[in-house]
Order: sequence, then C-alpha cells, then structure tokens
Amino acid sequence: MRRVAEQSLADQQYVRPLDVLLGLRWLAPSHVDRWRQGRVPFLELEIQAGLGKISTAMAELRGWARAQGLTPSETDYVARTRDRRRLRFSAGGDPHIEAAYRTHWISPDLSERKRERLAQRLNRPPDLVVIEATKPWTCAVCLREYGRLALLMMIDEGPHCLDCADLAHLDFLPAGDATLTRRAKKLSQVSAVVVRWSRARRRYERQGLLVEPAAVEQATRGRPG
Repeated sequence: MRRVAEQSLADQQYVRPLDVLLGLRWLAPSHVDRWRQGRVPFLELEIQAGLGKISTAMAELRGWARAQGLTPSETDYVARTRDRRRLRFSAGGDPHIEAAYRTHWISPDLSERKRERLAQRLNRPPDLVVIEATKPWTCAVCLREYGRLALLMMIDEGPHCLDCADLAHLDFLPAGDATLTRRAKKLSQVSAVVVRWSRARRRYERQGLLVEPAAVEQATRGRPG
C-alpha cells in the first residue's frame, strides 16, 4: 500500500483511496468506469478484495498520510449521468465510510492557492461520455436497434440512444481544433465527450465533442480571421 501511495503522491501531489485500490489491482479502470456511469449501486461491488482487506488498506492509508503530514480534503463524487447523482462507495452508505473514501490527502508542499485550484478541479463534475459503437446494439430504454458508429451513452441498465439520454439536440464537433473545442464547451450548457474503442491500443480514444449548436456558432464567430 505504501509504495502505491508514495508513487501517487510523487506523480500528482495528492493521494486518493481510488489510487491505492487501482495500484493494488483490486480495481481495474473498467470497474471505475462502470461505477462512474451509474451502472453499479456502489463501488465495493467491483473491488476484488474482501471487506477486511479493504478496511485494513484504508486504515493504513490514513495512518501513512497523517505521518507524512498530508492534508485531508473531502471531494464529492458524482456520476457521469445527466442527473449528476452522488456516487456511493459502500453497501450501507455509512457516512464515516463514505467520507473515508472521498478524502484525498494533499501534499503540504502545495501553496494555499494551488490547494484551492486542486480542490476546484477535483470537485468539478466529470465530463459526460458518449461512445461511438463498434458493433450493432439495442437501446435499453426504447429498444430501437442501431448499427456500428451510432452514438450511445452507458447509463444504469445499459446503452441509451441519444434521444433517451436527452442528448439528441447536441451537434458533433470533431477533434482537431483545440481552441474551437475549448470555446464551444465553455459556451455550451450541456456537452459530452465522444470516444471510440481502439482495438490496437486497447483503450477509448477521443473523437470529438457533442455541444449545443448555438455554442458552436458563437465559438466560431469568436475566432480571429
């Protein structure tokens, strides 16, 4: 546990319980993605370790962090869903257990201003994610069938089409123009990152952004030239 925590602290100037669970390989990134998408009721269902081992690791993390003089900072976790529901870590939802999972341990070497910026970034709701399908699929809500390349959003019980995910009013802005993308995202009240699975790299790769049409128009008008 200590080696994982030390590496995380060196890499990013803070340590999360999630970092430790991932570093111990009790969680895989795909497990965290399912939880973030609201597809499992609580994270402990995905952790590949018993509750006793989890409790021991969490206690060791707290003890190590305090010994290092790290500063605790509680962070909110919300789902990558339109309702931005608060995510649960434990089966019973005990407030003390939930708070332990949400607590990030911050390096004392960071200035007050940097700690504030870090807290703002960590508490920022995650981007909504839409997937460009690589094979045919059926919407879990309306039961319509879709082919390859059709866009879907994974929510709760399965894939949702953009109509059922309430995202059909958005326009696709391809990746490539970072300035335009940044401006359009800032101007759009709702946005979603579009990704596609790469078999060669075995990971999702960003394809572009879904944003409100008016945001694209406004962002385009604001570009020089």
